Amino acid sequence: MGVGVIGAGVISDKYLTSLTSFPDLRVLAVADLDTARAASQAAKYGVPGAGTVAELLADPAIELVVNLTVPTAHVDVGLAALESGKHVWAEKPLAMDRQTGRKLLDRARERGLRVASAPDTVLGAALQTARRAIDAGAIGTPMSALALLQTPGPEDWHPSPEFLFQPGAGPLLDMGPYYLTELIQLFGPIHRVTGVGGRARDRRVIGSGPKAGTEFPVDVLTTVNALIEFERGGFAQAVFSFDSGVRRFLIEVTGPGGTAVLPDPNQFTGDTVLHRRGTEETLAAQGNTAERGTGALELARAIRAGVPERASGEMAYHVLDAMLAVEESIAARHPVEVTSTVDVPPALPVDWNPYTATL
Repeated sequence: MGVGVIGAGVISDKYLTSLTSFPDLRVLAVADLDTARAASQAAKYGVPGAGTVAELLADPAIELVVNLTVPTAHVDVGLAALESGKHVWAEKPLAMDRQTGRKLLDRARERGLRVASAPDTVLGAALQTARRAIDAGAIGTPMSALALLQTPGPEDWHPSPEFLFQPGAGPLLDMGPYYLTELIQLFGPIHRVTGVGGRARDRRVIGSGPKAGTEFPVDVLTTVNALIEFERGGFAQAVFSFDSGVRRFLIEVTGPGGTAVLPDPNQFTGDTVLHRRGTEETLAAQGNTAERGTGALELARAIRAGVPERASGEMAYHVLDAMLAVEESIAARHPVEVTSTVDVPPALPVDWNPYTATL
């Protein structure tokens, strides 16, 4: 399947490394508002085309657009791709609000096209191994979970972190999708949320790169705590913080038979540790070794096979709906019900291989 990548920023390196290694995909062009940056990334990864977004969308050989733009542009770029007759893989969050997220998904359905969305870490070997173990009853039916995303903030390492502290990002909308998407795989759809939150500082300073030392405003909550209740039963406590001096990236899931400690849900690798009645068992990750871009490949294969994709736009919409409900709960100081729902896809077969030609 012919692929075009829109957005040649920091994350494009990870995507292009994977996308250009999959025999089922052909990356044909990279586009960016900065066409010189697009050309540089295209040359770096051996992609034959580079230029403007309009040029990429006009190429009939491109069937799938991988949208790596900033959150505020996700829907506009996605709609333009759909109007050009192309399927869309979107970076998270799917949209800035429910109305435009729904508009994107509805337009895809009207045009007989598909929208799928990050995160695709849930398709990686680490989280798939954890899911298969829990689905098989390793700890019994999950009852509760603890999800922790704690860091001092991305401004220390990201050369242009300003957008991560603007509406559509922050620790909840930027990092929450990794944690909530994985929790939904294990517990099912979210029913109700209760949130509290705050902001440690109104301004931050870029710590690396050509803009090091530059001060910028913070316009989002930088610590959010949420109590999450699931439709099928069970609950989770979650902390999303860019204010912590302690770094934690994990999900712990507890059932009547023990607790599973999952690896960082923002990564594709890592062990799962099962704690059961005084024993400890480490499960090494088993399965595909691909990283970001796995979801775009799984989408392409699903399109060709005429079956649902796993990292669906509906999943991303439900996650967005839940995150916005957390924000609304914080503002209103009471629980908020999540009105959307989603079907949880099956786990990937352990022998699913991104490096085998199937199309």
